[in-house]
This record gives sequence, C-alpha cells and structure tokens, in this order.
Amino acid sequence: MEEYMLPCLSKKLFGIECFGCGTQRAFVLLCKGDFTEAFYMFPAIYTLLPFLFITGLSFIDKSRNYHKPIVTLGILNAVIMVVSYFIKHFYL
Repeated sequence: MEEYMLPCLSKKLFGIECFGCGTQRAFVLLCKGDFTEAFYMFPAIYTLLPFLFITGLSFIDKSRNYHKPIVTLGILNAVIMVVSYFIKHFYL
C-alpha cells in the first residue's frame, strides 16, 4: 500500500512540505493500528476522517442538513493543519 502513495508536489518542486503532507502515511498508520504515530505524522487525521464521512453522508442523505457539522469540522481541521504545520516547521 505504501508503494502506491502519491508524492507531494510541493515537496518535490520546492522542497517544502505542504499543509497536507503526511495524510496518506497517517492513514496507513491508522489502518495498522498505530494511533499515536498517526497523530504525530498528521494530527488533523482525527478530524479529517469524520469530516469526509459527514461530507459523503450529505451527498447520500439529502433529507437532513449537514451544513453546520461540515463547516465546524472544516474550520477545526484547517486550524489543526495550520497550527501543526507551524509547530512542525518552526519548533521541531
């Protein structure tokens, strides 16, 4: 599974990781059951998965309004991604 991962275009072209770097590796670590390492790899993985699930559910179930949880999880996910990016690059 790891040999089929997509490379980060930003890292390849500019040598700088993007805000989403580590998402694929964190997902693989989650599948292996290594929850702590998945968090260290990409902390937003724990908000990204519910965000994707609820977004997918909103396309299937049109009878309910999923706008508020999607926006809330989207903002929370973006904040975690930005904060973890700066911590990773400027403090570690």
